[in-house]
Amino acid sequence: MKRKLPWLALCLAAPLHAGQVDLTQLAADPYWISLGHYERGTLGGWSSYVDDRDFFLAANGDHDPLAELQATRDALYASPSLGDKHPQCVFPARTRWLRERLSLNDLPQVECSEFRNWYADIKPHSTVLVFPAAYLNSPSSMFGHTLLRIDQVDIDSDNTAMLSYAVNFGAFIEGADNSILYAWKGLMGGYPGLFALLPYREKMAEYSRLENRDLWEYRLDLTAEETGRMVEHLWELKQIQFDYFFFDENCSYRLLELLEVARPGLELTDEFPLTAIPADTVRAVKDAGLVQRIDYRPSREKELMARAAPLDANELQWTQVLAADAGQLQNAELQALPAERRALVQDAAFRLLRYQANSTTREPDSAQRSYQLLRAINQNPPPTLQVARPDLPEEGHESRTWQLGVGSRGDRAFAEYGLRMAYHDLNDNLSGFPLGAQIEILGLKLRQYEENHWQLQELNLATIRSLTPRNALLQPWSWQVGGGLQRVPGEDGEETLVSHLSGGVGGTWQLGENTLAYALGTGRVEHNSDFAPYLASAMGFDSGLLWRNGLGNLSLEAKGDYFHNGEVRRRLALTQQWEVSRDLGLRLSAARDFSKVGDSDNEVMLQLRWYYY
Repeated sequence: MKRKLPWLALCLAAPLHAGQVDLTQLAADPYWISLGHYERGTLGGWSSYVDDRDFFLAANGDHDPLAELQATRDALYASPSLGDKHPQCVFPARTRWLRERLSLNDLPQVECSEFRNWYADIKPHSTVLVFPAAYLNSPSSMFGHTLLRIDQVDIDSDNTAMLSYAVNFGAFIEGADNSILYAWKGLMGGYPGLFALLPYREKMAEYSRLENRDLWEYRLDLTAEETGRMVEHLWELKQIQFDYFFFDENCSYRLLELLEVARPGLELTDEFPLTAIPADTVRAVKDAGLVQRIDYRPSREKELMARAAPLDANELQWTQVLAADAGQLQNAELQALPAERRALVQDAAFRLLRYQANSTTREPDSAQRSYQLLRAINQNPPPTLQVARPDLPEEGHESRTWQLGVGSRGDRAFAEYGLRMAYHDLNDNLSGFPLGAQIEILGLKLRQYEENHWQLQELNLATIRSLTPRNALLQPWSWQVGGGLQRVPGEDGEETLVSHLSGGVGGTWQLGENTLAYALGTGRVEHNSDFAPYLASAMGFDSGLLWRNGLGNLSLEAKGDYFHNGEVRRRLALTQQWEVSRDLGLRLSAARDFSKVGDSDNEVMLQLRWYYY
């Protein structure tokens, strides 16, 4: 789309624009680099994260910021007859910046009605960073998610947040990939990533209702001009594809890039060369001084449990009865309850009904029951619901962990060195994380025994555990899955390195405010050189206690695997972590392993855990 001019006209026009040297300097400006989503290569040069030819005007614009700047400058002089397809309309952020920096006062006047109408509908004034908390039952949401909310003026005084727009970046999926395929393709970059702008109320419904996730809203101190600058760039990114990876080039990383467009000079993405876990990116935004205020929106599940907390067993039973049959509202036994207790029961029943309807199509019967309960609530309203705000997710420990341990197994002493890329286990420092949740990705452990004998102790690809307690109203399943390489008791008293894939499902129960008990049935497939078959399968159990105490988290675990070839493997383990500081933990563990193939062994270890990055 470069403008063709006679040689003389080019010479005369040259003084109006910056010289070649100035253009070279301008092409290295952080704002232009942000607009092109360029990154500096390890060996020098530039390359853009954008994986879409439609985004570039120069043939080599994806790795040459100067060529793209020159092509954009020239394209801005194209004929206004192009209408909404004119480069000024397609690239409003580039146009505004180049007009200012190059004093392009002679640009043709183009209406750009599509962009102007779109921009006027959004009316950008301020920005909110939204963090839906982690949701273990979805592979794409195990680490949480971030999005931006674009607010209009007077959003607080008019209470019109639901009329705002949400900026979301996510994987574009065609078809219906199952969870395993989705996770694999997400790890390997098998999906393109796209930006989307949609009503905020739709995202609210998806996260806080359909997935029962808490929402944290961080109001940023971006000005109306900075917010508008970011929205201009969003128009440039319509239907533009990026590569998408779960751990680095994900929703959170892309939103940091947008914030760098909004406020030139921010260097948020520089902090995430390897991984960009949402909670860590929220922490980076906060550390940059961008957060003015934090609001908390509890999920429907949190609201239900908060309302049901003061109810006794009989009242909880009535809650279930009313959610199933609102016609029981006039039951004499229910009416005999004091009015204030009946108000709590009715409100809890309504919330339970809404929770149960989250994942189902709205049915006339459910709608009728909701209406009847609402009428009863209006006639006898309960007190205002108070939901305790949990610890801020970004105030939890950092995601990557170094581990240094000393211990003994049997009569042999060892030192253990470990690294875990992400991000939390059952005994880690708890602030900012739910009790009973574990997500570990890419963990490596090396041991150095006496006489300088080194061995790979463990290479954990992933271990995920969701121990959510069951109660009178909700009956969630607890589950776990894991895979990788690990040492197990072997023949002649040695440990054998095996590869395995394991999982389990069962239940968890709350024994006290800070105590969970769980019991799961498990299955395991293992490749073990000590076994005759190439793959050996086992059924077993995994049970234990989690106790949040004054020092930190204590776990007591009993587990067993019963292989089809006759091998029996059992383990008893006790672990206590002392939370020295937010990013430092001291862990003492003791275990006894029983094996039919190998000897029984005792193991004790003291481990220092440093959480960083």
